[in-house]
Amino acid sequence: MAIAAVSVAPLGTGEPGVSRFVAEAIKVLDKYPDLEYRIEPMFTTIQGDLRRIFEAVAAMHEAVATMGAVRISTVIKIDDRRDENVPMAEKVRAVERLLEANA
Repeated sequence: MAIAAVSVAPLGTGEPGVSRFVAEAIKVLDKYPDLEYRIEPMFTTIQGDLRRIFEAVAAMHEAVATMGAVRISTVIKIDDRRDENVPMAEKVRAVERLLEANA
């Protein structure tokens, strides 16, 4: 299982906001019920099979293109841990436990 932070944003649209483009990209993820995702302010975090994540990200990228974006910036950061299955929620809990212990 992999975890990926993904940002898909159009460039040069003539408008300062990108939320309508991001929303369209996020809709694509509903077509991948085997992937879990969380929307964050700067990235969307996706968890699941690495090949399926790549497939979903390509579809997200294409969804923004179909909205008329002629240039798209897609950033992907992947955590592909192969020794152990650590869900994204557990990664967050591990940090929170450390913060609580040091409070």
